[in-house]
Amino acid sequence: MADPEGKLGLVIRSWTAWRQGALLAAGLWAAGLVFAAAATPVPPTSPEARLIQVYRLVQAGRTREALEQAESLTRDVPNFQLAQLVYGDLLLVRQKPRAPAEDLPPAAREQMAQLRREADQRLAALAERPPSGALPREFVELPPSSRHAIAVDASRSRLYLFENGRHGLKLVADHYVSVGRLGVGKQVQGDQRTPLGVYFITSRLDPVQLQDFYGAGALPLNYPNEYDRRQGRTGHGIWLHGVPSQNYARTPQSTDGCVVLANGDMQQLLRDVSPRTTPVVISQALQWVTPAQAESGRAAARHLIEQWRAARSSGDPRRLLPFYSSQFSAGGADAVDWARTVEKDLRAAQGRATELKDMSILAWRDKDDLLVVTFGLVLKGQRTGQVKRQYWGKEGGQWKIFFEGAIG
Repeated sequence: MADPEGKLGLVIRSWTAWRQGALLAAGLWAAGLVFAAAATPVPPTSPEARLIQVYRLVQAGRTREALEQAESLTRDVPNFQLAQLVYGDLLLVRQKPRAPAEDLPPAAREQMAQLRREADQRLAALAERPPSGALPREFVELPPSSRHAIAVDASRSRLYLFENGRHGLKLVADHYVSVGRLGVGKQVQGDQRTPLGVYFITSRLDPVQLQDFYGAGALPLNYPNEYDRRQGRTGHGIWLHGVPSQNYARTPQSTDGCVVLANGDMQQLLRDVSPRTTPVVISQALQWVTPAQAESGRAAARHLIEQWRAARSSGDPRRLLPFYSSQFSAGGADAVDWARTVEKDLRAAQGRATELKDMSILAWRDKDDLLVVTFGLVLKGQRTGQVKRQYWGKEGGQWKIFFEGAIG
């Protein structure tokens, strides 16, 4: 990923070096700083962008202007803890502090470390931007009905929002986020980890329905999905949500497993994204692919699904059933029960061809390859049909369906 401005990497290195020298005692003072003045209206520029501008002024040696802008930011957004830390640092530099960081209480040292990591993550996200036009490899194909898509890169504490238009997916916004206290890769209930995988937003929860802890609102995800269940993963209640009103943001690893955004950023998601049709990818580190690379994966996935559609349209169970795993399960039905269901469905179709509408294909790869395929299944001559979701996995090098169910 390239630095679009060329010099931003220098800003990060200069800021780090500057802190290591003169700022040893700053965090305790800043962490405890409380402003009694009421917040003034925030200018159109986001608080994060204003904070980055402070860093740039420091790198340029314009510390007086940096101090003024940091003071303005903390006055406008008094609950932005990282901004308070930076403002405190700048004040203490002018006073030439002497107290070493080791003299701070353990809780204050931990708070300092978390806030500095937040600063690193925010700066790195701006210095190392996704390549122009690139997409996360998980977004194989999205239909026009999916107006947005979301990808979370846990290694960068960043959420990327894409708009799905006439020319495909376009990155329109990205936001700092917090994830689980113990990182990612959720396995069991209460492990304080954020799950990794491909999910869908299931509903929208307004703040009036929630405690203040969830801030501006919440977007629940369908964790555990069928692949998670197949892997024996447990737990529930994984949401995208905001922060309590007294906070601007949370430190990078500070949730019980949810993905948490600043309330202003959460409000944008609540306005823009739609339940059921918005996919959410949560990755340890996103892999960005070029449009040409994405098209190659899309063609292979389409070919696979077309083979399944043709087999179903044939009306012959002997052609269709080989696409299903011997470990298939759906709603309590095993592979034998499913074979009976397939034969019944094919008889009911009376030889009419199957059409797939509004198809979504998402890919996932950790220890197994996975495809999550969602589509409207419509028999020729009909206008509507069931919305189905399939989970495909590799068995002996061959793609097989291990779950299929109606979702609408």
